[in-house]
Amino acid sequence: MGKPTGFIEYLRELPLDRSAVERIKDWNEFHLHMEDSKLREQAARCMDCGIPFCHSGTLISGMASGCPINNLIPEWNDLVYRGLWREALDRLHKTNNFPEFTGRVCPAPCEGSCVLGINAPPVTIKNIECTIIDRGWEEGWVVAKRPERRTGKKVAIVGSGPAGLSAAAQLNQAGHAVTVFERADRPGGLLMYGIPNPKLDKKAVVLRRLDLMAKEGVIFQTNMDIGKNYPADKLLREFDAIILCTGATKPRDLPVEGRNLKGIHFAMEFLQANTQSILNGGQNGSFINAAGKDVIVIGGGDTGTDCVGTSMRHQCRSLVQIEILPKPPEERAGNNPWPEWPKVYRLDYGQEEAAAVFGNDPRIYLTTVKKFIGDAAGHVREALTVQIEWKKNERGQFVPNEVPGTEKTIPAQLVLLAMGFLGPEQPLLEQLAVERDARSNAKAEFENYHTNVKGVFAAGDCRRGQSLVVWAFNEGRGAARECDRYLMGSTTLP
Repeated sequence: MGKPTGFIEYLRELPLDRSAVERIKDWNEFHLHMEDSKLREQAARCMDCGIPFCHSGTLISGMASGCPINNLIPEWNDLVYRGLWREALDRLHKTNNFPEFTGRVCPAPCEGSCVLGINAPPVTIKNIECTIIDRGWEEGWVVAKRPERRTGKKVAIVGSGPAGLSAAAQLNQAGHAVTVFERADRPGGLLMYGIPNPKLDKKAVVLRRLDLMAKEGVIFQTNMDIGKNYPADKLLREFDAIILCTGATKPRDLPVEGRNLKGIHFAMEFLQANTQSILNGGQNGSFINAAGKDVIVIGGGDTGTDCVGTSMRHQCRSLVQIEILPKPPEERAGNNPWPEWPKVYRLDYGQEEAAAVFGNDPRIYLTTVKKFIGDAAGHVREALTVQIEWKKNERGQFVPNEVPGTEKTIPAQLVLLAMGFLGPEQPLLEQLAVERDARSNAKAEFENYHTNVKGVFAAGDCRRGQSLVVWAFNEGRGAARECDRYLMGSTTLP
C-alpha cells in the first residue's frame, strides 16, 4: 500500500512532543501534530506486505498482537498517502467508533506486529490514526447521525467507559433506545477519570464525543450507582436487555505493616480527584496534592506512569517508582519474537518528565515494600524497601524472594498504589445473580457475551479482566452485536 518503495526511502518519524519541563506546568495535551507532507511520507512506509499482521487482533503469549478491533490499517495508510483524508476517515470509522481515543491512549499493538518491524522501525500507525480523526473533526466531517428508525426496544448499559460507550454507539445506530448509567458525576468512565488530561483532553476530546452521542439519541444518566441508588431488579423490569460494562475496578492492595497510615492511596483515588478538580476549575479543593512531597508510586504500567506525570505537575519534591519485575531489555529478547508485543524498555511520558527534572528515570526494579513507617500523627513518613529475585517454588511457579541485606528506607509523605486490578466489584453481579468465573469476572463467553441471566450481557474488563482500552472497544462492539441479535432475531451490526 502507499508508495511501493516508501519503506526504503523514508525513515520512521514522529511529531515532536512539547518539552518535558514546559508541559509539566499545565494540564494540556503534550502531543503535537505533524505537517501533511511528513505524515504522507510516514503513510508511504506501509509496505504492501501481503499478510498485514497489524490488524490481526490476536493474543500471542498472553499479549495483544495486532489491532484488537481489526482496523483497516493498510487501506487508510494508502488513502492518507494519496491525500484522500475523507475516505481514510470513512475506513477508520468502519471498525472504530472512537479513533480519537485509541489514537491517543492505545499502546499500539498494531505497531508491535507491523511486518516492517521485523528488521526496521515500524510504521507510525497510531499517529496517523489520530491525525485522520482530528482532521475529520476540524473539517466538520464528524457529525451526529441519528438512526433512521427506532425499534421500540430499550437497552440499559451499566458503565460508560470504553466498552459501554462502544456498545451504546452501536446499539443506538441499530435503532434501539439506549440509556447509559454511570455512577460518577460525568460519563466516560476510565476515559474521563482514569486517564489524565495531558494524555486525553476531557473537554476538547472526550466531552466532544459524548455530546455527539447525546445528539444521536444516547441517554446518559450520571450519579447512578446501580444496586445502591437504582435497584438492580428495576433494570430487569424496565429494559429489554442489559449490558454490564462496569470495568475491573477492584484495586490490588499491598497488605504490609503500616498500610493504614494516612497518605497512602490507591492510584484511581488520586487520578480521579485530580481530574475532577481540573474540570471543576480547581474549585472542589478535595484532590490529593503531591506538591512539595516525597512521592512513591508502587507499580508500573500506564496507571503508574499517569501517577508519575500527575505528581510532576503538582511539583512534588522527589519521586520514586517501584517495580517488582526486572528492567526490560533494550531490544527484543530471543523469547519475545515478532509479531509478539515487544517487551522492551521504554521511557514513557511520566518517566521522561521525572528524568528531566530529577536527572534520571524514577523507576527502581526488582524491588518491593516491606512496610510503611509513620510519624506521631499517623501519617506515612517513609517506606522500607527490599530487593527481590524471582525463583521457582516447589510447584514450579516463579515467586519473589527477598535478597538479604538489601533493605533500604525511602522518604515518602505520599504513596500511590498502582499495582493493577483484581476484577469487577461484586455487589451488582450478586444482585443480578450473574455467574462469575474463577477470577471473579462476569462469566460470559467471548464473542457471545450472554451471561447466565436472560437478556443480560457482559463486556470489557468486567468480563475479561483488566486489559487494554482497545480490547474494551472490541468487546463493547461485540456485545452490541449479540444484544441486537437477541432483541431482533438477527443482526447487521459488525
